[in-house]
Formats: sequence, structure tokens, C-alpha cells
Amino acid sequence: MPLEPNVARTDTGFSDADLKSGGRENLGADLRALRRARGVSLAELAEGVGRSIGFVSQVERGLSDPSMDDLRQIAAFYGVPVGLFFGAAASEPREQGKIVRAAARRKLGRAESGLIEELLTPELGGAFEITRSEFSPGAQSRLTRRDTEEAGYVVSGRFDIAIDGEWFELRAGDSFRVDHQKFQWRNPSATAPAVVIWVIAPPIY
Repeated sequence: MPLEPNVARTDTGFSDADLKSGGRENLGADLRALRRARGVSLAELAEGVGRSIGFVSQVERGLSDPSMDDLRQIAAFYGVPVGLFFGAAASEPREQGKIVRAAARRKLGRAESGLIEELLTPELGGAFEITRSEFSPGAQSRLTRRDTEEAGYVVSGRFDIAIDGEWFELRAGDSFRVDHQKFQWRNPSATAPAVVIWVIAPPIY
């Protein structure tokens, strides 16, 4: 996730019906991978979301179904959008954890926010994450600094990034690196989106 634009991302539109729709067979595994990637124990998660350790464990093992309220609590605990838990279609057993098909990418963000991201890495754990980030014309972010090393490759469009206060103008084929530095971005085009492949280590989703 590069950085939320000035318009806050929301998770409205998700309901309990979404949990019963296709593609949620891997929800428990996703939640377990995210917890382990964050270094959180079952007890810490259970306390943070106001549930029992047994219930959290059963959810991760696919034995109990969380409600939307449960998922919102979990998302708030980790500081991620609840949409992270949706949109990943079920894959063949031999591809799980290895392959992400184009139609099965998790989509995050909304067009009105100025930033739509698709998670390209197959799991919510791991040492890094890769996203395909599409920035709407005129979209821009606030200044931020994270304890991460990040790099990006501009696939199409214009993309400007400020690193430690210095602005750089990038075009298709250009790339960049941010190493625990303050940065912000903008799409200076009034008509065309910018598409960037973004790598972040450690992952923030």
C-alpha cells in the first residue's frame, strides 16, 4: 500500500452476505498468515478484538465463521482495511501460496479515493508485498514516513514522488526506492491514470 490519498479510504458496502459469497475458503489461512506476519499471539489478538482465544483459533482453522463485526474488529486491530479480506477468489490447491491469477487479485481502495490497489503477492504473510497501484488523475497523498524499504516501477502515466522533500518526475519505465524516508506522491496528469508496481518490505497489509 503506497499511501492513502487525502480522501480517506472507507470500507462501506461489505456485509455478512459477502462472507457467504464465493472465494472465502481461505479466510482462516489469510487471518493466520496476517497474525504471524505481525508477530501477534492468539491471546493478544483475542484480547484486542474482545473474543475468546478458542473462537479466534477456530476462525483461523476454518471451523467457525466470523461476522462482519468480527472482521471489522480484526481489521481495526491490525490497522488494515476490511476489504483486504475480500476479493481473492479460491485457487487450485497446488497454486495456493504460489500463484495469483489476474481475476483473483484482492482489490483495495475505491475510485473516488484516487487510489486503487491490487495485491499481487499470494498471501498476507511473508517478508514483502507487491501491489499494482493505479493513481487517478490529480490524486495526491499526504507526507508520510514508514519503517519500511520500498521500491516502485512506473508501468504507465506520469508519477511524481517526493523523497525527503525533493520532488522527482517519473514516467513509464522509471523506478524509485524509498528507504525509511519521508515521502509523498502525486499524479500530475489531469486526464490519465498512473500505474505503479510497488514493493514494500516488511509488508504493511
